[in-house]
Amino acid sequence: MPGKITPESGHAVATVNGQTLASAASWLRCEGNVYFPPDTLKGKDEGVFSNTELMTYCPWKGHAGYYTVDVGGKKVENAGWYYADPMDAALPIKDHVAFDRSKVTVKVD
Repeated sequence: MPGKITPESGHAVATVNGQTLASAASWLRCEGNVYFPPDTLKGKDEGVFSNTELMTYCPWKGHAGYYTVDVGGKKVENAGWYYADPMDAALPIKDHVAFDRSKVTVKVD
């Protein structure tokens, strides 16, 4: 059964080791996670984010790919996930990134 995806606004920020990975004034919330729009990721073009081999499957969202982040030479494996080709019910979160809160600090104001 599909979950609910809701648009949110306010300041959301994801950090690791004091470095900002994503910062957004609007984002999507799904199953308690903040999904950051792809254009709010910091350092994506500079190699901070790299794809990993991990893939998971959600019956209503589809296959998720994962990113490892490299912050100041410290790699955090599978720190975030995204749906490059989600199922229809999850199309709003296409290419948005959510972070594993046990590895990345996510705050919403």
